[in-house]
Amino acid sequence: MADTPPGSSTSPEQRQDGARTAAERTSAPGDAAPRKPQIGDRREVPRPPGDDGAASAGRTGRRRRRRGGRNRNRGGGGNGNGNGNGGGAAAPVQLDTEIDAVELDEAQLEARRGKHRDGKPVGRYLMAVHRTEHATQIAILEGRELIEHYVARPADDVSQIHGNIYLARVANVLPGMEAAFVDIGTPKNAVLYRGDVTFDPDEVEGGERPKIEDVLKPKQTILCQVTKNPIGVKGARLTQEVSLPGRFVVLVPNSSTYGISKRLPDNERKRLRKILDGVKPAQHGVIVRTAAEDVTTEEIENDVTRLVALWDRIEDLAKRSQAPALLYREPDMAVRVIREEFSKDYRAVVIDDEALYREVDEYVSGITPALADRVQHYDPVAEKLPLFERHHIHEQLHRALDRKVWLPSGGSLIIEHTEALTVIDVNTGKNVGKDSLEDTVYKNNLEAAEEIARQLRLRDIGGIIVIDFIDMEVKKNRDDVGRVLREALSRDKTRTQVFDISELGLVEMTRKRIGEGLLVGFTEECEVCRGRGVVIDDDLLSQ
Repeated sequence: MADTPPGSSTSPEQRQDGARTAAERTSAPGDAAPRKPQIGDRREVPRPPGDDGAASAGRTGRRRRRRGGRNRNRGGGGNGNGNGNGGGAAAPVQLDTEIDAVELDEAQLEARRGKHRDGKPVGRYLMAVHRTEHATQIAILEGRELIEHYVARPADDVSQIHGNIYLARVANVLPGMEAAFVDIGTPKNAVLYRGDVTFDPDEVEGGERPKIEDVLKPKQTILCQVTKNPIGVKGARLTQEVSLPGRFVVLVPNSSTYGISKRLPDNERKRLRKILDGVKPAQHGVIVRTAAEDVTTEEIENDVTRLVALWDRIEDLAKRSQAPALLYREPDMAVRVIREEFSKDYRAVVIDDEALYREVDEYVSGITPALADRVQHYDPVAEKLPLFERHHIHEQLHRALDRKVWLPSGGSLIIEHTEALTVIDVNTGKNVGKDSLEDTVYKNNLEAAEEIARQLRLRDIGGIIVIDFIDMEVKKNRDDVGRVLREALSRDKTRTQVFDISELGLVEMTRKRIGEGLLVGFTEECEVCRGRGVVIDDDLLSQ
């Protein structure tokens, strides 16, 4: 076909044919001079050696897209589940639950077994563990009353990351906030405050109190641990002072920390101090936990040895990894709760999943063999009733999700959550009393103080909390209500701070926030009202 002069009209078929043969015409041996390339000309892609062209026939003319897209190195990164490890990265280190138990004589075992009645263990608490393919739920009951509840979803490396250790990259440093945002491989960057940064005073300017911009720089690689899960729009909170909890001790790597739980009696603290002097590694710090009461030197030494070996594995993985990367993942929620809480005060740990039961039984048999008989498997098929229904847990959970809580005498609590704080209002409700208004209000507030402490623990409410007790004229009554509230909160392992009751009956307090709480775990924000609880009348506004 002859060349078409520039500016002349051509049909689509002619243009396509011209574009297809332009390359051959420009290099034809009979032409006097090579033709200049025109818009629409195409060049054949050189075939790789050994390619006969048949395999690529179906791919001609298609643009191949790079795997991962344009933003493959941004945001969460990693393998898609937010753990920060690339596709070929090594799996994170995890706690080994297969532990060889220390041999104890019969007298030691008998002292640790706790109370039994008619051959059955006796205790104040019961732990019920219910596992499905979607989540693991752990309920702790005191008698028949639900006091704590935990929910963990499998392989959740985005929202349930408390205690995980990361090799992270500093994204940016904010001197005005005395904080740095750090990329740990999750959708939201975590925050590291200046008080949680570790440094060598000899290597930075400022001595003992340097500015954060003198310690951390953007794109710097650091090793850090999560101390608070991401909540709402806020990312996780980090610390560079890493700690590895065991059953009897907590290892603080590369630190001179030395401590013993203050909950232990003085004579036991003296005994443990002698043991700790002999087993503490020179380069690491060690804190002895309350669970170490009456344990042997060999048990504490084995716990320290396991944690040091665990830290060595984490350090080795950090040297082979590229930030951001997950280095250490905390074990299953059930194992974590047992490690932190399980004691002879529990009459049983009942688990309705066979695989989880075997894992927990093996772990408890290794660390506390005297209590191994308290770990039990619950077969819902044989029992013909689900575990949570057997102990009326679902019924109590439904009440815990309600904003209104009834008190024994007829009064009530109204619990409201806001962005900044939680407000609890105390009402007399149906409680009309017998003697006087002051006496009725006083007794109602005492009941409310006990129930508020229980609700804070059950609902896992954290942050700033304001309690509006009913006004009391007598100062002694106000002091009594404050004392009862503090005593009830002392049974909560989560740190709290309570201020005195004001003349208006208001109590300001704080409770350390670790997770999002019970309500968020069981609910989703309404798409209509966006969580406000009201629907705006658009018709009225448009008139």
